[in-house]
Amino acid sequence: MNRRTFLKIGTVAGSTLVAGRAEAAEKGNPEEFVGVLVDTTRCIGCRACERACSVEHDLPVPDIENDGALAALRPTTETQWTVVNRFATSKGEVFVKKQCLHCWQPACAAACLTNAMEKTRSGPVVWHPRKCMGCRYCLVSCPFDIPKFEYHSWNPKIQKCSMCSERLEQGLEPACVGSCPTDALTFGTKRELMEIARLRIYHHPDRYVHQIYGESEVGGTGWLYLSAVPFEEIGFRTDLGTTPYPEYTRDFLYGVPLVLFGLPALQFGLHLLADKKDEAMEPSES
Repeated sequence: MNRRTFLKIGTVAGSTLVAGRAEAAEKGNPEEFVGVLVDTTRCIGCRACERACSVEHDLPVPDIENDGALAALRPTTETQWTVVNRFATSKGEVFVKKQCLHCWQPACAAACLTNAMEKTRSGPVVWHPRKCMGCRYCLVSCPFDIPKFEYHSWNPKIQKCSMCSERLEQGLEPACVGSCPTDALTFGTKRELMEIARLRIYHHPDRYVHQIYGESEVGGTGWLYLSAVPFEEIGFRTDLGTTPYPEYTRDFLYGVPLVLFGLPALQFGLHLLADKKDEAMEPSES
């Protein structure tokens, strides 16, 4: 195989690879994906879900007796996949659990060039370490800033909530759900969770804002939220729209093969032309 054939095949292969990643996130019925309904009106900020998550995934166990952890808003980290934050709102204190929302069409999976980040058939978005090449496109593409990179590890991983996908395969619910003492977390298919959420709003119209966060945001998410106050008061982005993020990133993704393969091929071609021009200008030996 000569260099021209190699570059041509590389360009086609790269295009096929990226197109496959963009389309992979669109498969599956979102109503049948599993997820969790978070009723923030029931959350008491006990942080039992944080402990359960850390124990289940062999992460550093947080000191949930330390109320000082709620003094400031916390992001998820590579060692803490879920956190509970406290918000001062127009209706008093509200506690909100934060973790990966497991989008129907996740931007992180669409941006991944090697399918290391995958939307599984049942719903969880999971990371496959053996497929990851460390590009970290998943970090910058997520509108919720969820995937985290182990910058200080010699063998870094992408860390985030997996919705306890291994437990789901065993017929168990996520560890955090079973740990909640107030039933603020409900596990089920999105169809089931939407029915539960709508009934709660219907029966208690003065308790909830008439919105289910995650129903349609960025195309819909696996984790859904109910709230007594507008969602912007408790840290949720309300500027995301309803279009799945892969729709926005597809043009970028289709441009990646051009950068990875097309431009090097062009530069190689220009280099060959320059060499031929130099050879033509060299004086012939008499």
